[in-house]
Amino acid sequence: MKKIILCLGLLCLFRMGEAQDFTTKAQVLERLRLANNYFMKKWPDPGKNIVTNKERRANIWTRGVYYEGLMALYAIDPQRIYYDYAVEWGEKHHWKPVRGEVYTRHADNQNCGMTYIDLYRIDKQPERLKAVKENIDSVIRSGRVNDWTWIDAIQMAMPIYAKLGVTLGDPKYFDYMYRMYHHIKYVEGGHGLYNPTDKLWWRDKDFVPPYKEPNGEDCYWSRGNGWVLAALALVLQELPKEDPHYEEYVTDFKQLAQALLPLQRSDGFWNVSLHDPNHFGGKEASGTALFVYGMSWGVNHDILDRAIFLPTIEKGWQALSNEVIQPTGFLGYMQSTGKEPKDGQPVTIDKIPDFEDYGLGCVLLAGSEIYKLIN
Repeated sequence: MKKIILCLGLLCLFRMGEAQDFTTKAQVLERLRLANNYFMKKWPDPGKNIVTNKERRANIWTRGVYYEGLMALYAIDPQRIYYDYAVEWGEKHHWKPVRGEVYTRHADNQNCGMTYIDLYRIDKQPERLKAVKENIDSVIRSGRVNDWTWIDAIQMAMPIYAKLGVTLGDPKYFDYMYRMYHHIKYVEGGHGLYNPTDKLWWRDKDFVPPYKEPNGEDCYWSRGNGWVLAALALVLQELPKEDPHYEEYVTDFKQLAQALLPLQRSDGFWNVSLHDPNHFGGKEASGTALFVYGMSWGVNHDILDRAIFLPTIEKGWQALSNEVIQPTGFLGYMQSTGKEPKDGQPVTIDKIPDFEDYGLGCVLLAGSEIYKLIN
């Protein structure tokens, strides 16, 4: 019996080691640099307005998510060009929310503040933090906690509160962050946007039952749930474990990650509709990247079981590395902006989404954690 147990233990260790050998640190960096260089060459001026169906400032949420990813890349590949590119972006937008609206309540407009705080931590120039702090302080003074009415907002704004609380040593930001989270989880849309049965999130009140997918299942949008998983990872890496709500965030993170495991496709991707694979089913990169990021972070921080999650992470990263990142650095299979499975369809390998930045941010976040996962 002892020999059997020993053999099983050695086999488990072998498989764990094997699962971590699906790539190398050098290979990960090569893929991330390729994708990022493609974007930086396409957008040499980080202050240039974005023109799609209309003209927008270049610190909108889509670009903010890219810079989240760039800062993650900078942490593992500290090239000065990345830092300078991010600083120039902040400077050209005067370190303020979108359109300079310091008192905006919209989470999308606040998202850029996440990178401003990261850059402040590197070089504590007061102007890098001033408008972000003023913005969030104004939200707290209002006493309103119902600004987050769609689950994307959890990622767009929630980590800012956590970062401010840590940076300023003030738990009021943690406390208010939870009040906002409590509303979207338990109250918004009638009973909250979190389904404790399926352990997944409805995107907003429009998708709370009786809304159904064509196959009769609830509608759980891939990227939306990816935003939640990523946001919880970003919050948990900041929040002190002594915070009274830390364990709830951990539980929500673990349950969401666990719910996603059986929903992965055999090719490593996740469908845009998590419970209806035939509703615009197909390869999609943004949700997949966010899931790979969250799961990898969870394994790296001993929150998720390594043996259980590594096979899923491996398949997900191989899909991103081998199929999404093209030889030019362009990213294929990226769903355009929207809020549900039908938006931005069809999603194909060569289709350029309406914005190319947020998808890259998601991939850079995923790759940065894969890099840390590899021996």
